[in-house]
Amino acid sequence: MKKIIALLLAVVFVLALCACGGGKSVSMTMGTGGPTGTYYGFGGVLGQYMKNHAGVDVNVVSTDGSKANIEGIDAGDYQLATVQSDVMAYAWDGTRSFEENGKIDSFRVLGGLYAEAVQLITMDPEIKSVADLAGRSVSIGAPGSGVYFNAVDVLAAAGLTEEDIKPQYMSFGDSTDGLKDGKIDAAFIVAGAPTAAITELCTTNDAYLVPIDGEIAQKVMDASPYYTTYEIPAGTYAGQDEAVVTITVKATMIVDADADEEVVYNLTKAIFDNAADITKEHGKGAELSVENATSGMTAPFHAGAAKYFAEKGVTVTAE
Repeated sequence: MKKIIALLLAVVFVLALCACGGGKSVSMTMGTGGPTGTYYGFGGVLGQYMKNHAGVDVNVVSTDGSKANIEGIDAGDYQLATVQSDVMAYAWDGTRSFEENGKIDSFRVLGGLYAEAVQLITMDPEIKSVADLAGRSVSIGAPGSGVYFNAVDVLAAAGLTEEDIKPQYMSFGDSTDGLKDGKIDAAFIVAGAPTAAITELCTTNDAYLVPIDGEIAQKVMDASPYYTTYEIPAGTYAGQDEAVVTITVKATMIVDADADEEVVYNLTKAIFDNAADITKEHGKGAELSVENATSGMTAPFHAGAAKYFAEKGVTVTAE
């Protein structure tokens, strides 16, 4: 009987510790993007570092991308997500894809990650510029998505509208399949380069990137300050002998605004303190830096992330 009583007391003691926070475990779900995009692959690597260095069990899931991820955080389905910096601005301001249903401000910035190049890919040798898309069948991403608005912005800078092309609303994987099958003539894919879907296409087919530069790039940047120019180095894809100039937005990690400050601090530290090791597992790790993480953000940072960056000598706006 004494042994039974002792065992029961031990169980009660453990339960009491758990109730007071002892042995607390944290789980989070991270929304990323399609399985052939950079969000998903890089998100998987970051998730492992968050688990190993911050003690947070991160479930990385494939999603429809930026808009869906922001809505998912708002709905409580995700606690972390990768998003385009421009789509984040739309959500925070209640514009474009968030105009109809109103702004969403239930997220905060954890940090910028890497450049997301607006990549215009084709297999048609007659398409050499954005203007050549007139009358062609072009994949421009899901309606209201970040890719969609990037494509619309680029088309507008070239004097084209959605009505001037034959728009197709496809994912990255469907876009490259459509190019291979001859169902579309070109596709906009917005992701960190190299992008798995484009790598596979260029490896097995005679595909190439169309530059988005000069006057067109300048018009896009003049209209929207979150765009910058970006050079995709020669050799990024098979058959790419020269660098290709385009425009870019920034892949950004966001977090639920209500997430615990210490947890978010540890997550931020897990990423940016281990950038060198992350780079060994994924090329986008080379772009991880405090400067890149804190520049060009159009929404406030989480207090936990702000604490980490303050320790690195950078003050950011936090709420």
